[in-house]
Amino acid sequence: MKKLILGSAILAGSMMFAQENQNLSQTPSKKDPVKFGIKGGVNSSAFDYQELSVKNQKIGFNAGAFINIPLSQKFAIQPEVLYSELGAKNNLSQINTTTIEGATVVENIDSKVYLNYISVPLMLQMKPADNFYIEAGPEFSYFLNGKVKDETIVKTTMDGNTTTTNESYSTDIDKDYVKKFNIGLGLGLGYYFTPNLGINARYVNSLTHFANNAGLEEADKNNTTNRLFQLGLNYKF
Repeated sequence: MKKLILGSAILAGSMMFAQENQNLSQTPSKKDPVKFGIKGGVNSSAFDYQELSVKNQKIGFNAGAFINIPLSQKFAIQPEVLYSELGAKNNLSQINTTTIEGATVVENIDSKVYLNYISVPLMLQMKPADNFYIEAGPEFSYFLNGKVKDETIVKTTMDGNTTTTNESYSTDIDKDYVKKFNIGLGLGLGYYFTPNLGINARYVNSLTHFANNAGLEEADKNNTTNRLFQLGLNYKF
């Protein structure tokens, strides 16, 4: 999956530059001015081993600032600094039938992993049409903190009567267990409704695992990575 994404990004970048060089040889270009902006939106993240389904997606948010630096009429570089919430969600349903007074116990466990980062994407953008762009580039992230939240709902049915109890637990993740730095690759597209306001969608796939495996045997290493979908708004000043 990672090789396919990386290969697609390299191929797309090569085609972009080839088209741009051809256009530059035919017509003079006029670059847009450098612009600063802010952005924010919704994150939907999961771990690489999980199926791409709604039940595994943890919803978070991202927010930050960017600077758009035009290289030519068609190309621009956009560095960003974002606060970004990643992680994953697991839902487990277990049915236990006990012999104690014939009670049936249904236990639903909703477990969420929160991983919070400062991310620095560096996107190369190409505009195939006015107001529309496609982008690709690396994303460098620094781990801030994280936690695991478990919510358990237990339904006990006996003699036709059901009682429900809820329990919630939250545990901070030891920072020594998570790598400080991670590298990912982002692919996205966007559209500006006005010269200032636009929408952006992006997929980011981690190229490095987030667990700190220093000193562990190969069989004990955790090589889990993050998958992230982002949808949000941009505003240029």
